[in-house]
Amino acid sequence: MSSRAKLIIVGVVLLVALIVGLSSTYETSETEQAILLEFGDPLEVINQWGDDEPGLRVKTPFVQNVEYFEKRIVDFDAPPEEIILGDKKRLVVDAFIRYRIVDPLKYFQTVGTEGIARSRLAAILNAATREVMGRVDLVTVLSGERASLMTQIRDQVNRQSEKFGMDVIDVRVRRADLPDENSQAVYARMSAERAQQAQEFRSTGEADKKRIVSQADREAAIILAEANRNSEIIRGQGDALAARIFAQAVGRDPEFYAFYRSMQALKEALGETDTTMVLSPDSELFTYFGTVGEIGKDETESSKLVGGLDADDIMRMIGELGITATDLDLDIEELRGDNLNLPSRNE
Repeated sequence: MSSRAKLIIVGVVLLVALIVGLSSTYETSETEQAILLEFGDPLEVINQWGDDEPGLRVKTPFVQNVEYFEKRIVDFDAPPEEIILGDKKRLVVDAFIRYRIVDPLKYFQTVGTEGIARSRLAAILNAATREVMGRVDLVTVLSGERASLMTQIRDQVNRQSEKFGMDVIDVRVRRADLPDENSQAVYARMSAERAQQAQEFRSTGEADKKRIVSQADREAAIILAEANRNSEIIRGQGDALAARIFAQAVGRDPEFYAFYRSMQALKEALGETDTTMVLSPDSELFTYFGTVGEIGKDETESSKLVGGLDADDIMRMIGELGITATDLDLDIEELRGDNLNLPSRNE
């Protein structure tokens, strides 16, 4: 036999020995418990809950096998279920269970796998929840008695789960809600109530607004009326004072006032430089400029008031008023002629 064939045989023997050695041992940790099976029949429970026997063990290869189970506390979240309370109200309950496997052999013989165990627990929990909560009303579920209800449910679930080798430690309701249709109805009612309150607030605010605006308008009307009354009183007093002062001023020299008013009339009538007026010599505007009719004859009483003015004085006065000879359509040379026959200032 060649050396190569010997090496192959040695390798195969070692491989077979390794496989047999691995198949002959198994290990359990602190968090596991196991059942030793021989052709599917249980022979021994290793590291059961309450015992502390982890470690490496030997079994018959290819004949015996090992099933492992959780030794720690397990959480199971049951699906939400809709139940009917004692007051005929519907409630969706979302609960969860905390349990542990205390008898792996019974657990293996009754449920076998974790999936089947969870489905059994869900059915038990659903039945216990319906039975306990079906005797109480919604107020009790939402009150402080809820913890007592959870204890009753836990005890009932625990009694039924003992036959599966499980110990239920705790049962809790994570959430208890009204069904969607009930929630929508509650939301609609709440929305209607809030809308009614909002409308009441708006109505109250609108009434307050109208009251405040009405009061402000009334106060404004009173203030304006008083202001108008005071302004009329002040205006009347001012007009009376102005009339009294005016009367006193006119009373001192009525003739000068007549002359002054005539000059003002000329200024207002001939104030624009592009204005041309054609007047008769006997116009009232010329009362203080000389005679009526033929020049130099038949002086009026008014003309005598300015008889001491010569032609230059009159023209200067007219210039001061902004009036030109062209505006009056008069001949300056004619006014200065000998036939004007006006007395000089020195006479």
